[in-house]
Amino acid sequence: MSVSLVDKLPDSSGKAGIRLWLKSSGYARRLLLGEAGDPWLNAAGFLAFFSQAHGLLRPDVAVLDVNDLLCSWASRHPELIAEMASKKRVNFPLRKLLEAEGPRKLLAEVLEAVAGCVRGQASAVLALPSPRAWLRLTNQMVGRNDVEIEDDDIEDAAMYMADFLRSVSASPVGGILLEDGVDAAKAGDVDRSRPIINVVRHYRWGVIWHTKGDAEAISAIAWAVDSIISSTPLAGIEKAVGLDVGTELWSGGAIPQLSPGQFYFVEIPVDQKPESVLENLVRLR
Repeated sequence: MSVSLVDKLPDSSGKAGIRLWLKSSGYARRLLLGEAGDPWLNAAGFLAFFSQAHGLLRPDVAVLDVNDLLCSWASRHPELIAEMASKKRVNFPLRKLLEAEGPRKLLAEVLEAVAGCVRGQASAVLALPSPRAWLRLTNQMVGRNDVEIEDDDIEDAAMYMADFLRSVSASPVGGILLEDGVDAAKAGDVDRSRPIINVVRHYRWGVIWHTKGDAEAISAIAWAVDSIISSTPLAGIEKAVGLDVGTELWSGGAIPQLSPGQFYFVEIPVDQKPESVLENLVRLR
């Protein structure tokens, strides 16, 4: 049974909930497995990696980076990369990557293992690039770095992502996190991402969007999701808000105090020293 992400979000009443959301997969991989380490070879290997990382960092959310999984799989299956590159359409590489059966099966196995590990103490959340960001990333995987992404491409990407999420509908998922990456969301992206939102709502998962978009994009996204994460001050949003304080934290700057309904979001730099990481996480706790 999954722990609902929505039930773990703080609210304006001051109810206790998530305080610290960490993005740490790159850092944890380097620290625990080395530069060339890969936790995604099988479910048992990932569980060993996850258990160590979770015990060391003690985040409030159990985050599984789906793009990491799929990149790992593609790196070990060059025939998949060749298939992704076989057509020039912008949405084709993402479609073929998400259709692969092997990663779907592995993710379902990992979710069961992680649920047993956290034992109801944290939500298992799938971190996914936003449709716009994932189109960019998958084209880069096949050597196309200058593609033009149109509105129709985003709608197609959202349908492929929704189908991928259906493949783990029987697994203990608490929610999903959509991340802009280098491609900041635009105001219309949330409407074009409706297939993803519909699937999440159908399975009663939570959905959070981590965005680098401007005020217009943030306003458009906020109404459709359970929470929004941003480094931009967010006023007038009556939902849980994640404060992206990575820049302040790692530079030694002042950290804003949490108000009711807020939590911290921090990405740990891959090359950060363990002593610095633990000292700075104490600041947030």
